[in-house]
Amino acid sequence: MFKFFFGLLLAGLLSLAQAQDVKVVYHVNTGIDAAAGALNNIQNHLNADPKVKIVVVTHGPGIDFLLQDAKDSKGREFSSAVSGLAAKGVEFRVCNNTLVSRNINPDNLLMESKIVPSGVAEVARLQAKEGFVYLKP
Repeated sequence: MFKFFFGLLLAGLLSLAQAQDVKVVYHVNTGIDAAAGALNNIQNHLNADPKVKIVVVTHGPGIDFLLQDAKDSKGREFSSAVSGLAAKGVEFRVCNNTLVSRNINPDNLLMESKIVPSGVAEVARLQAKEGFVYLKP
């Protein structure tokens, strides 16, 4: 009888583990070129796994692509790529410490951006408390 209940419990736990969606935090803390690559990686990730939960956490020079009118090295604005990814559920989080230290007005951020107190603390929190997998493009 114990084996039967243990087997049911194990099967239930395995089903629950398989049912949980993958959660990934992309950590962007370098400049525009890295951000362009990260956005490509994120789109490819969504193409391979449309149910993945993606949060992009930025700080330092990594926030630059989330500023209004930011452009990649080919002159393309980031706003449409960010908007398209946000429409697919991707979240973009910006470090307030960076905004303060660089004297950047939060009104200059793309509307898809959410400000968090600290980018590095947010990355750590997502990994430790919410089970996100860490990716550094």
